[in-house]
Amino acid sequence: MSEKRLKRKRIKKKLFTKNRLVILNEDTFEEVFSLRLTLMNVFVVATIGALLIIFITTYIIAFTPLREFIPGYSSTKLKKDATELALKSNALTNDLKKNDAYIQSIKKVLTGDLDYAKINKDSIIGKTSIKVCDSELQPSQADLKLRAEVEREDKYNLFEKAKPKVTVVLFAPVKGIITSKFSPKEKHYAVDIALAKNTPIKSIMSGKVIFADWTSNTGNVVIIRHNNGFISVYKHASSVTVSQGDAVKTGEVIALAGTTGQESTGVHLHFELWKDGYPIDPSIFIEFE
Repeated sequence: MSEKRLKRKRIKKKLFTKNRLVILNEDTFEEVFSLRLTLMNVFVVATIGALLIIFITTYIIAFTPLREFIPGYSSTKLKKDATELALKSNALTNDLKKNDAYIQSIKKVLTGDLDYAKINKDSIIGKTSIKVCDSELQPSQADLKLRAEVEREDKYNLFEKAKPKVTVVLFAPVKGIITSKFSPKEKHYAVDIALAKNTPIKSIMSGKVIFADWTSNTGNVVIIRHNNGFISVYKHASSVTVSQGDAVKTGEVIALAGTTGQESTGVHLHFELWKDGYPIDPSIFIEFE
């Protein structure tokens, strides 16, 4: 027991024995700084300093942006920007798909490339053909009477069975003689109206010009998008008075009649009317003569 006590006393003496730390000038040996301390003081100060360094480091890593400079930690701003870019990328992809579908529909308008035989012109939807007997196709007297009443009521109705009914009144783009009627069998999805040169061509409804330019086959062309899914097309004009993106009103002059383009056979207006991507007969809604 005495040896253990002696060791403890020695250790205690070493820890608490006061020592002086002196800093001398090397040339003059003049005392510059001195400090009285013990080994216990050094141990306590070193422990407190280490704890402070650990605390400050932890605080910086947990609560300040400085942690982004530590290797292995990703930037919060970088994560946020990456998430926003991913969302924008998805939105742009969807917009590109919609834009591509829209461009394809405009190409159909310009080229008339449409298999009209598979389209029900009354409902404007695809329909499979079903074979029925001729006797089943003959209407009764009551059916004939009802059809006559519906025809009178829905002269300007695009969808005869639509509920509620859609009624449209369209302004005549020009007045003249129809030289070529709407004929899906011949893939002529328009009416041709003979005109005098430079006759003003007017918009059938208010809308926005989505195309106003020259094409080799159809010359000067104007395409206007209207409300309710309507698109009107005016081809073979001698000149156009509107530009793409312009907003036009009903009856506003958009072009002058001419005979431009390789497919033109004389001064006339080639007029097309489309609804939801499908061609319809303009003469159902407009009196040209």
